[in-house]
Amino acid sequence: MAPGNFTWVTEFILAGVSNRPDLQIPLFFIFLLIYGLTLAGNMGIIILTSVDSRLQTPMYFFLRHLAIINFGNSTVIAPKMLNNFLVKKKTISYYECATQLGVFLIFIVSEVCMLAVMAYDRYVAICNPLLYMVVVSRRVCLLLVSLTYFYAVSTSIVASYSVFSVTYCSSNVINHFFCDIAPLLTLSCSDTSFPEIVVFISAGTNLVISMTTVIVSYFNIVLSILRMRSAEGRKKAFSTCASHIMAVTVFYGTLLFMYVQPQTSHSLDTDKMASVFYTLVIPMLNPMIYSLRNKDVKDALNRFMTNLCSLK
Repeated sequence: MAPGNFTWVTEFILAGVSNRPDLQIPLFFIFLLIYGLTLAGNMGIIILTSVDSRLQTPMYFFLRHLAIINFGNSTVIAPKMLNNFLVKKKTISYYECATQLGVFLIFIVSEVCMLAVMAYDRYVAICNPLLYMVVVSRRVCLLLVSLTYFYAVSTSIVASYSVFSVTYCSSNVINHFFCDIAPLLTLSCSDTSFPEIVVFISAGTNLVISMTTVIVSYFNIVLSILRMRSAEGRKKAFSTCASHIMAVTVFYGTLLFMYVQPQTSHSLDTDKMASVFYTLVIPMLNPMIYSLRNKDVKDALNRFMTNLCSLK
């Protein structure tokens, strides 16, 4: 195509979850409810693990940062998505789109790393309980969280730059409800092999390293649990890990489905449904998964509510 025929893209149009007009209002209320529960659940964990002295342990320190990540991940996506259910012109500027993708990648990579860190924390707690507070000291906790965020920001910069280093012209309708990698690259009118390789290697490396950490940690945890003589001890150890195993399985399974596959095999409509799950549904479910069966969190909530009532 001759250069004169190009129309350079300055804004994109987000197709949204569904293009059916009769579904826009019902979907708005459904996702508003999901986002509201996500904010309430994750803010609840952040507040409780910050103010309750009995939750000042490494496990709840990492859980607080997972809640911060889930809160941020949903907030990057949901407000724009909810607004688009109510307006006819569902546009997002080029730079706003790039910013949304970059910040989204920071949170999604952070979550991948944080789940691995939490698996290591559980491994030390169960396999080396006497050394737990020494091995997972406050300094180590701060270091692990800092490295997680630093790595996530670095990965986001590289991936976002590669995606927006290609040329976008003429077509600007993104078949998605936010600026994600796969639907963006399908709009490019230049060679996308470089960003595809960068994203594939980055996503694959992140998932392999974090999943290896999780698998090795839980392999040793299972061996340690099987060696326990007390049935009550085995039950307590398994209960401690069950929530994390559930969260890891759902989250990693969705990401493997989404990103570790060649670009040519992507079905954007299928990816869109998977994206709803890991950007909005999982951040809503995580507070429930980690808290509803956790006696310490329930007790902390009761103490918090009691203290609030006593102030009135």
